[in-house]
Amino acid sequence: MLNKPVLVESLLVFTIVLSVHAVVWDRFSWCAVALAIQAFYVQFKWDRLLQLGGAVFQFRGAANSGLLPASMVIPLLGVVMKERCRAAGIVYFERFGIVVASTGMLLALFLSVLAVGITKPVPTNTCIVTGMAGSVIIYTMKHSLTVSEVIEVLEVLLIFVYLSMILLYLLPRCFTPGEALLVLGGVSFVLNQLIKRSLNVIEGRGDPIDFFLLVAVVGVVLLGLFFTVLFIFMDSGTWISSMFFHMMTAVLGLGVIMPWLYRLIHRNPLFWLLQFLFQTQTRLYLLVYWSLLAASACGVVFYQNAKRSSESKKHQASTITRKYFHFIVVATYVPGLIYDRQLLYVAAVLCLAVFIFLEYIRYFRIKPFGQTLRHLLSLFLDERDSGPLILTHIYLLLGMSLPVWLFPRSCAPKGTLPGAGALVPYSGVLAVGVGDTIASVFGSTMGEIKWPGTKKTFEGTMTAIFAQIIAVALILIFDS
Repeated sequence: MLNKPVLVESLLVFTIVLSVHAVVWDRFSWCAVALAIQAFYVQFKWDRLLQLGGAVFQFRGAANSGLLPASMVIPLLGVVMKERCRAAGIVYFERFGIVVASTGMLLALFLSVLAVGITKPVPTNTCIVTGMAGSVIIYTMKHSLTVSEVIEVLEVLLIFVYLSMILLYLLPRCFTPGEALLVLGGVSFVLNQLIKRSLNVIEGRGDPIDFFLLVAVVGVVLLGLFFTVLFIFMDSGTWISSMFFHMMTAVLGLGVIMPWLYRLIHRNPLFWLLQFLFQTQTRLYLLVYWSLLAASACGVVFYQNAKRSSESKKHQASTITRKYFHFIVVATYVPGLIYDRQLLYVAAVLCLAVFIFLEYIRYFRIKPFGQTLRHLLSLFLDERDSGPLILTHIYLLLGMSLPVWLFPRSCAPKGTLPGAGALVPYSGVLAVGVGDTIASVFGSTMGEIKWPGTKKTFEGTMTAIFAQIIAVALILIFDS
């Protein structure tokens, strides 16, 4: 049977799904409810497969697979985008929201069918529920999408299948099934959008910022795949391999990624980036401020490692120490959201590319910094880093940045609740920066009453809720 924490989590997910669709009930609402019910059943099968080691790929060990909440994220995002842009009269992005919702449902359904197909014995009841949910989703897509939109959804599914087979094989124990759905689904969608826009690029159309994220994400993913295949045949820890790594990175960056971006924005990407970063005095102040925060974060890493060397080699950073970085990230994002969201958008993309590139250097032991990064970052590992990759800092950055990337501009109708639109880009700060940080700090220091079946405490949860309420009030007051 499912344990109590999973049941409570599932109940919360169902409540959120019904709350969102109760406002905008349509044919996609029936799909979302059907998808949620079948994901609840299939999540139990995934948990059983993970416990017995019967999954096709090696997933990260966790309390549960997280399939139900992960299955709802992309469809709900598409529904919210569709309704906001419909009310604002933006037809193109209204259709785009429908494509996003349909794609998310199909990806979640594919992962569910995969779990049901490899479960032995085959669960009859779950197969029936999954078949009914799939029929509802496919019927709705048939009557809601145009032929070109159906092709786009199928393209994303095809990319997702290939990426799943490649990355889950190359990176065992790095993802749970739910994380794989979100991460690989997001990368598949970005790759498909980049290919689509590259083939239909029009002179002078579109903001360069719109293409920056697409090219950066696809570029670093392709770079990682290239070196992963290459270092199967070479020892990545030698000086010759390291020199080849840096040389090929420069060649791929300057010879492939830069021309690709040039084709999309019709100007030199480096000159555009420099002009963008130093366009106003406010941006100069923000860049200097962020550089000081980055230096302080590095100082925390070096100080904790020096402390480990002086005390014990088995010393690990405490929860409060790891949350220092959450405070630093909050201090980074709040001024950017208030004063210059476009700069924050670009800076977050650059930071993501740097984080992933440094992880390549650490993972492949590229000289001269690979082994040093392995030693410095091993102090901050937690249960999410049981695989070969260290993803905690990347997940933190994604959690803070996704609201800014998904809604870089206002897409809400006039006459809505005053100040409500300001909370959309702040949702990452509220959830990850404020809620998660306060809950961890107060729960680990003062928490005594634990939620049944978990390590989470009642005191930490209540303190996090109270802190988020205060943060919302401050945002509505200070962000005009």
